[in-house]
Amino acid sequence: MSDNIAIDARGVWKIFGDRAEEALAAIHAEGLSKAEVLERYGCVVGVADASFEIQEGELFCVMGLSGSGKSTLVRHVNRLLEPTAGKILIGNDDVMGLDDVALRDLRNRRVAMVFQSFGLMPHRTVRDNVAMPLEIRGTGKARRWEEADRVLELVELTGWEDKYAHELSGGMQQRVGLARAIASDPEILLMDEPFSALDPLIRKQLQDQFMDLSQKLKKTTMFITHDLDEAIRIGDRIAIMKDGRIVQTGTPEEIILNPVDDYVSDFVAGISKLSMVAAHNVMKSVDEFEKKHGDIPKDAKEAHTSMDLNDLMDLCVDGHGIVAVSDGNKTVGVINRAGLIRAIQNSQ
Repeated sequence: MSDNIAIDARGVWKIFGDRAEEALAAIHAEGLSKAEVLERYGCVVGVADASFEIQEGELFCVMGLSGSGKSTLVRHVNRLLEPTAGKILIGNDDVMGLDDVALRDLRNRRVAMVFQSFGLMPHRTVRDNVAMPLEIRGTGKARRWEEADRVLELVELTGWEDKYAHELSGGMQQRVGLARAIASDPEILLMDEPFSALDPLIRKQLQDQFMDLSQKLKKTTMFITHDLDEAIRIGDRIAIMKDGRIVQTGTPEEIILNPVDDYVSDFVAGISKLSMVAAHNVMKSVDEFEKKHGDIPKDAKEAHTSMDLNDLMDLCVDGHGIVAVSDGNKTVGVINRAGLIRAIQNSQ
């Protein structure tokens, strides 16, 4: 396994029911569908042959509708659920091979989880809630309170240390949950729809704050969501699930511009592609442009290959309507006003 892969899941299956092993054998032998497994064996396929890799420091979103298997899948990473088949590696450690002591250490030191429900202890103050993972480790009171105050500052809750959960709004409670997760300085964060119970405005604010925090902490994060807009907004890469299977994995740009099937196409149909399409996707080569239009005007606007259509529109409004596209070292392509308009039309 590559040194920079934090989580490596290989062929993970989770089948719920007393005859799970029989059902899995029949799936392999006969290619049974999820409905057929339920009818014949009384078993429910939660996760079906899921494989993925998450790089160190990556924010990896798993997206799907209710019942798609996304929350079931994430619970295998810290072995809250035992798989019917498959393997999950964290670093070089096989999670399924850990004994009880090693598994408790994994959950307390290396992998932290944030749930949709805030899960705060009502009889504990905010500071005590955040310090709980360190208390479990046996860290002294002064040290764990110092660390709790530090992470509460990161999530902008300084001044609320001595309050109780019922005195906080839903968004503030979720920030306490996030602070508790990062107080133990884990390698990996597992986040199971952490913002989905919140009002849209609060949700967006927490997304912004979480993205800022991710940039600072560089934590490997597996983020579960049913909201494609949220996944696109925060994810470095996205895995889309249906009926327990991962049907497509890619960057937000890849998912939106190149959906693999009708299911994914339906998801991305309402997403504006203007911020997803970059200059390198729509530019003409320098030779092609100059053959048809002559030399690039010396006063042409300049853009980087990564600039999106929204920004390119601003550049094309003035002057010749011609943009010279650079890779940072030299001009590698050209976009004119007509080409930009066609790209925008194709992206609606």
